[in-house]
Amino acid sequence: MPSLALMVDGVVVQRFELNKPELTIGRHPDCDIQIDDSAVSTNHAVISAKTNRYLPDQTDIMLQDLGSTNGTFVNGVKVTQRQLADDDEVRIAWNTFKYVDTTRPNFERTAIIPDT
Repeated sequence: MPSLALMVDGVVVQRFELNKPELTIGRHPDCDIQIDDSAVSTNHAVISAKTNRYLPDQTDIMLQDLGSTNGTFVNGVKVTQRQLADDDEVRIAWNTFKYVDTTRPNFERTAIIPDT
């Protein structure tokens, strides 16, 4: 099952299973992933699972910023919406997470690239 691992100095301090079709991230107590940090917006971002339109047996995990003040970043790039891939670094304000999804096949490894 995919998860977000909260990282502090390169060490996992907490893991959040992405076990619902949609999870909210923010400072508000009702958020699925609550971050007690004033730099995090009340409702900062949302992670949702969507069926891949080309491979119906695969699920895409999407991260969407909800108009936060300090931004949502994937691999150092500010995003409004982005599909996550295994080992992506997600930053919510100043909090760093590692996205982990070992269940999804790596199609790049199985791709056949013709010689030119």
